[in-house]
Amino acid sequence: MKRPEGFDERPAQPDASAGDAQVPRQRRAPLIPRRPSRDPRQDVREAQPGPAPQDAVDEPVASTAPGEPGTSARDRAGAFAGAAGRRLGAGLGAGFSTVKDRLREYTPDEDHPESLQGPDATVEDLHADADRQHDDHEAPIGAGVRAAETAREARVAKRRRRLLERAEVRRFTRRSRHRRAAWITAASIVLVFGVSILVAVFSPLMALQTIEIKGTNRVDETQLRQALSDQLGTPLARLDFDAIKKDIAGFPLIESYVTEEAPPHTLVVTVTERTPVVAVRSGKSFDLVDPAGIVVQSSPKQPANMPVADIGNAKLGSSVFRTMTEVVLSLPSTVRQQVTSVKASTADDVTLTLQDGSSVVWGNPEQSDAKAALLAALVKDHAARNPGVVVEYDVSAPDNGIIRAKK
Repeated sequence: MKRPEGFDERPAQPDASAGDAQVPRQRRAPLIPRRPSRDPRQDVREAQPGPAPQDAVDEPVASTAPGEPGTSARDRAGAFAGAAGRRLGAGLGAGFSTVKDRLREYTPDEDHPESLQGPDATVEDLHADADRQHDDHEAPIGAGVRAAETAREARVAKRRRRLLERAEVRRFTRRSRHRRAAWITAASIVLVFGVSILVAVFSPLMALQTIEIKGTNRVDETQLRQALSDQLGTPLARLDFDAIKKDIAGFPLIESYVTEEAPPHTLVVTVTERTPVVAVRSGKSFDLVDPAGIVVQSSPKQPANMPVADIGNAKLGSSVFRTMTEVVLSLPSTVRQQVTSVKASTADDVTLTLQDGSSVVWGNPEQSDAKAALLAALVKDHAARNPGVVVEYDVSAPDNGIIRAKK
């Protein structure tokens, strides 16, 4: 088709090399206001991981230089996009809060030289520029990640070791504290015990100041207290009980005694007086004698409900006398009140006389309890059948009691 300017032919394309050499390239004004440009290498260094562990860092993607076999436009574009994404992500971590800020900071005409901003720039040129910028890294990103992970593991191990050491120190300290507390407690107990002994033995704080007498009836309490007064001022733990025994022995009416310490200053003496069981004629009076032959007291007349012992030529405290007192003590109280006298020529010939004139042949003191029970039964039976008849009870054989008429 013919046009005013000529036939339908494509206009001649100007030589690219000549045009580039003759006509200077016009720089397009950016649509988005941008900050002053800076070196991309600085961005790469800022994007490198520091000592602190990173959440996620992409490993560098192996690139293929232009012209090498196996290189395709898709691979080069993917490599370029990966490098740009890593730089963009690093920029977000280097003080940019949003992707928009990062895009505002890095515009196409700043990220690449002017030679890659024209319409004649190819994918190979962009790929080469990305490889060059990727090579500007001082160290691979993967090595930094591994170093960060190693440092984090070291910190965790150190923290765990510190916790274990602290727990072990606490355990050892607790054990030492318990052991020390046990030793301190034991030492305190021993110390208190020792001090108590010293105070009780040597200190006047525990000295005897009061003597209390109990159980006296015939014994003069004032005389007994006066006899024990030599122990006053002595600590209770150092009382001389041998001396106390000797002092009490001077009172024949005391059969036995018991001492009791009542800290801090009192000694209690409980006495048991002698109890007379028979009366022995002594001239015109009667001596009241206990089973040991000790005269408890004297009476001008025969005491009621106490048998008179006819010891003959025997002495008080002899075997014959002890046999008579043993027989009297074995009698039931109901029968003992009816006994008026007891006589024995030997230890195997004991005879009792009752108030109604009846006599009892006792024999030796063996099996006295059985003989006493048999005598009580015979007396009761005779009183029921022949209350006014004087008889003789023979209980010398406790298996065969005999009641015979008295001659």
